[in-house]
Amino acid sequence: MMTLENIGKFVEKGVKVTVIGPSVCHYYSGMGPGMLGGTYTPEDIRFATKEVVQRQGGVFVKDKVVRIDPEKKQVYTHTGQKVSYDVISFNAGSYVPMPEAFENNDHIYPVKPIEKLMDAADNLKALFAQKKINISIVGGGPSSAEVAGNVWQLAKKTNRHMPDIHIFAGKKFMSRFPGNVRLKIISSLEKRGVQIHETGYVKQIQPDEIYFESGDTFSTDFLFIAMGVKPSTIFEASGLPVGPDKGLLVNQYLQSTDYPEIFGGGDCIYFEDQPLDKVGVYAVRQNPILMHNLMAALEGAELKPFDPGPDYLLIFNIGGGQGVLKKNNFVFGGKIAFIIKDYIDRKFMKKFQAIEKVA
Repeated sequence: MMTLENIGKFVEKGVKVTVIGPSVCHYYSGMGPGMLGGTYTPEDIRFATKEVVQRQGGVFVKDKVVRIDPEKKQVYTHTGQKVSYDVISFNAGSYVPMPEAFENNDHIYPVKPIEKLMDAADNLKALFAQKKINISIVGGGPSSAEVAGNVWQLAKKTNRHMPDIHIFAGKKFMSRFPGNVRLKIISSLEKRGVQIHETGYVKQIQPDEIYFESGDTFSTDFLFIAMGVKPSTIFEASGLPVGPDKGLLVNQYLQSTDYPEIFGGGDCIYFEDQPLDKVGVYAVRQNPILMHNLMAALEGAELKPFDPGPDYLLIFNIGGGQGVLKKNNFVFGGKIAFIIKDYIDRKFMKKFQAIEKVA
């Protein structure tokens, strides 16, 4: 976002800036569950990428990068375009793996990309108006918790048929988090009737049926896939050095370990010095470093190292105006936690949406 904000500075120095993205807007994933629940509109959580780029003299290409040739310094897109570069930066994010057969099914959705949650909300509201349905969320992490709570909120707002909401969390729900965080989230969801299953792993998914390793099955009307995110496939497809999760392997300067003109940040990278959680705070902290290093790489100046920094503030939006906050060993839940998250998120959005007006 900081680089987008400063495209004009690159252009002033004679640099041609090309931004390639699959959509004319970029959605902030931290507010995605809130949009699903109806707390935010799509307009509240998106940046007008194309507009900001073009107003500052950059070139915007609506397309999707599929691979790059690091020797020829060329990018190849889904539609067959080739774009050359001297310096390149990736903010390609992460995705939820999902069988191709389900990609256009209007009753089964991955929790990423965020745009999918808009479609899911529209379809759910129509279903809530018709009948009582079973909603299943497959996955045991924070996304499952936030989606479940916000689906409940959406149903409450629709004020018709309340659904049965089930989370299938494998062996242990929210297993990566301290017990007090886990218990506060479970307590809040269960008070609202969300059923959390910790009885075993899913083996196979069909649009209307879930099959478990135990041999059990569960019938469902609507399905969310939240079984963890993976970095973009671009880097492995391009033969670039990648980390264990297949994210772009970068050094302390957020720079490819083999190709110094390639940079990246956010969910799509694997930070060589230490594995980083897939949380937005690291992308935000990388912003100024990435901006500086891109300019420095073009001008032959000194690069700055990225320091991940101290433990970060983590707040989950679990719907119904409720949140759970964790900072170091301090944990609390309730309305205040959500209010703090809402304030931080809206402030972040306001800062960068302001670029649209001045660019």
